[in-house]
Amino acid sequence: MRFNLYWMYAIIALSLFGLYYINDSSMSKEVNWTEFERIAKEGGISRLTVFAKKGYAEAQLNDSTAKAVFKTDEIVGHPTVYTNIPSGDSFAVTLDNWKKENGFNAEVYYENSSDISTILWSIGPIIFFIIFWIYLARRMSNQGGGGSGGVFNVGKAKAQLFDKDGAVKVTFDDVAGLSEAKQEVEEIVEFLKHPSRYTDLGGKIPKGALLVGPPGTGKTLLAKAVAGEANVPFFSLSGSDFVEMFVGVGASRVRDLFRQAKEKAPCIVFIDEIDAVGRARGKNPNMGSNDERENTLNQLLTEMDGFGSNSGVIILAATNRADILDKALLRAGRFDRQIYVELPELNDRKAIFKVHLRNVKIDESVDVDLLARQTPGFSGADIANVCNEAALIAARKNKKSVQRQDFMDAVDRIVGGLEKRSKITTQEEKRSIAIHEAGHASISWLLRYANPLIKVTIVPRGRALGAAWYLPEERQITTREQMLDEMCATLGGRAAEEVFLGRISTGASNDLERVTKQAYAMVVYFGMSDKLPNLSYYDSTGQEYGFTKPYSEDTAKLIDDEVSKIVNEQYERAKQILRENADKHAQLAEVLLTREVIFAEDVEHIFGKRPWVSRTEEILQNEEAAKQEEEKADSKEEAPKSTENTAEDTPPEGSGEEKEQSTNSQE
Repeated sequence: MRFNLYWMYAIIALSLFGLYYINDSSMSKEVNWTEFERIAKEGGISRLTVFAKKGYAEAQLNDSTAKAVFKTDEIVGHPTVYTNIPSGDSFAVTLDNWKKENGFNAEVYYENSSDISTILWSIGPIIFFIIFWIYLARRMSNQGGGGSGGVFNVGKAKAQLFDKDGAVKVTFDDVAGLSEAKQEVEEIVEFLKHPSRYTDLGGKIPKGALLVGPPGTGKTLLAKAVAGEANVPFFSLSGSDFVEMFVGVGASRVRDLFRQAKEKAPCIVFIDEIDAVGRARGKNPNMGSNDERENTLNQLLTEMDGFGSNSGVIILAATNRADILDKALLRAGRFDRQIYVELPELNDRKAIFKVHLRNVKIDESVDVDLLARQTPGFSGADIANVCNEAALIAARKNKKSVQRQDFMDAVDRIVGGLEKRSKITTQEEKRSIAIHEAGHASISWLLRYANPLIKVTIVPRGRALGAAWYLPEERQITTREQMLDEMCATLGGRAAEEVFLGRISTGASNDLERVTKQAYAMVVYFGMSDKLPNLSYYDSTGQEYGFTKPYSEDTAKLIDDEVSKIVNEQYERAKQILRENADKHAQLAEVLLTREVIFAEDVEHIFGKRPWVSRTEEILQNEEAAKQEEEKADSKEEAPKSTENTAEDTPPEGSGEEKEQSTNSQE
């Protein structure tokens, strides 16, 4: 068991308690009246205290007398003797006689304290130490682990219980996008609310659902929405809550969790980050097969689908590492459903922005569609961060509302890092950076499948001396031609340095890293090379050890040759494109050097409009066409109603109302 500082406090308190009574009684002794009188007449008393009401006297001895009475040479504290006296008045007469006959000169004190105060003084330390011990026990219960039971009930589950009257107020309305995943989770809530609707048809309520997806996509938010929507008890805990240093604690907590869940059934149990306890067994050769985490997993598997009945208990779990989970945990009967929560696409990002902008004061310049287009690959958590960062930027500038530029600055801040205008760069370095970034912008504009440009800057951000923002197409599959165009555009910066400056620099290190990884992926994973077609050496299951390469040394050399060939071909292609458009590249680099920041409009002004429409632009055009069709259909339905209006309701020609309608149509 782990060492706890409060146990040391308890040991110290008990030691003081013992020392108090040992010291209190070690040099105190009761004597008869004859012995007491002899000591007084011989002058061995230095202080005398008379307790008249209780009928005894206590005498403090000097050192020489104490050694004789206690028969020791070591004196501890203030040695005392005490004896019973007949009454206070008679003892006063005796004292007078001692003073006259024997020269008794000790200090005499009379105590009239009651029995209650004496009792309190006697048992007060005991009461104090009892209270102190209870305090320590409670602190150990709270600090020592084990949920509500602490050290004494360490095997109890740490699950938090929520119900419809609890503090969780998140509903499905707060979960924007994720329409398919939300529908699956909503159905689980319906299972618990109206089970007869499904059981009457012979269906069985699913036992569990696993939420899988990248970080920040809303898995835990979906679970909170379930807690807010369901009218059943909701247990929430993390996978790490099961694992402790104590042997057997994890399995005990699993048993206790399911015991509580069965008592509250129908209910939902949510386990966040289940990979902490559900990792595949036997994957770590340095640990024995009987370690604590595996025992916990075995107990979890037994509880989820054992001989016992768990009717009415549904398990929700979330993880972003489903590939490392144990296969027995993922099989049907335990987690019947795996709900994939992917990164939001364009329409989902619009909905997420609208949710997070509810409490943000924005002005008319903010375009949600533009924000959604400029945040490809952002998760729901990233979008929430953009909205918060924009509000902070606006507040820093003492604005009354958050404007469009604040959101643009927030996106730039999150993607590229903080601007560092104070970084010292020479004019030669600045020109080299401008030519480099203009090379990226030129080739991405001229190639069909390269990502369209949004913005280019030579202002240092984060660790980068320059940066370019593009609008990646949200593809479901990627062709070889698309990957080659992207690689060529990425190599445009290094190619521009060599073509127009005659030298290369370290500024392309990040570009080369990305291109090299992409080329290896084409050859090793996607089978897109000429000499190694249709071969993939990637293990997507993650279930096997990766101690050896799945190919020979000859194949490894062939892979290296193919990667070098692909990269060199695209590099030469980039240089050829730049040579053919040298004058336009020079204009773009000069504008970038002068203004430090250029946008897609500036590139279009120099190179002309791109002849290809990106997939994102195609989606937006289709949505706009669909809206226009809906507006036409609505206008046709409302046309007969307009004929019924009286002449008074029809605005005259040239009126302000007619002008307003025409203005809106132009907009």
